[in-house]
Amino acid sequence: MKKPKIVVIGSANTDMVVMVKHLPVPGETVLGDQFFTTRGGKGANQAVAAVRLGADVTLVTRLGRDTFGRELFAAYEAEGINTRFIVWDDAAPSGTALIMVDSERGENIIAVVPGANALLSPQDVQAAEPAIQAADYLLIQLEIPLETVIAAVAVAEKHQVRVILNPAPATKLPAELLNRIDTLTPNETEAVELAEEPSASSAGDAAFALRSKFKIKNLIITMGKQGALIADYRNETIPGYHVQPIDTTGAGDTFNGALTVALARGDKLIDAVKFANAAAALSTTRQGAQAAMPTSAEVDLFLKANC
Repeated sequence: MKKPKIVVIGSANTDMVVMVKHLPVPGETVLGDQFFTTRGGKGANQAVAAVRLGADVTLVTRLGRDTFGRELFAAYEAEGINTRFIVWDDAAPSGTALIMVDSERGENIIAVVPGANALLSPQDVQAAEPAIQAADYLLIQLEIPLETVIAAVAVAEKHQVRVILNPAPATKLPAELLNRIDTLTPNETEAVELAEEPSASSAGDAAFALRSKFKIKNLIITMGKQGALIADYRNETIPGYHVQPIDTTGAGDTFNGALTVALARGDKLIDAVKFANAAAALSTTRQGAQAAMPTSAEVDLFLKANC
């Protein structure tokens, strides 16, 4: 089978992670059980998820010419990601994230310092036009400037390449952008914020509002361990899988990478969501973001055991 071709445009970070017995409240100091660094950033996370699940992946991101940046670049090459369109920044540092993880519940809080990610430009995207033109899907998120996101969608539209937008972190988006997206994948919080309806307090309410306002072909609202809602005329919930989570960091990115791979290889939407749910569930059983992302063989075995 021909490998699906995916271009991922987005952020790349180094994550500094502290495992704690519980997440602190404002003003509280907690002692950590463990500290480690790992690779993160929503763009890079989704690229790694997609390449491990069998896609031919090109990553478009911006790195500082520092130790973190060099380590990230080497790691992407080792994963087999096409790094031709990664841009080096001589002034800005590479992006970083500070993460605390509840070691019992697997929940986390995250603070991100964008660094070079904030400087990824429309020109950087336009330089990658040959890769976008040859792709089956473009996958993009919101940890980079909005003008760069809009430029990327325009290039994909020019070449009739389908676009998946993961609208994270949550922010208000123009209708002209949302109306050009093939698939939108917010979580429940992001869906409610995008809907801009005071009465929209649930995934179902937000789905109705979003579909009423925008011409989105596929709207999928992720709901963590509850699974994902395919928001169409039926509003069908695809259940998640029961696992014992260790760390939920990167689970949403795993879902998006897996969903894009499945759709790019021709899976039906419901099957693609089931595959993405399985990949995301598996990722929560390990620590870290990229370090926890499963291979296609692991997901296939998991699905066979949980069908």
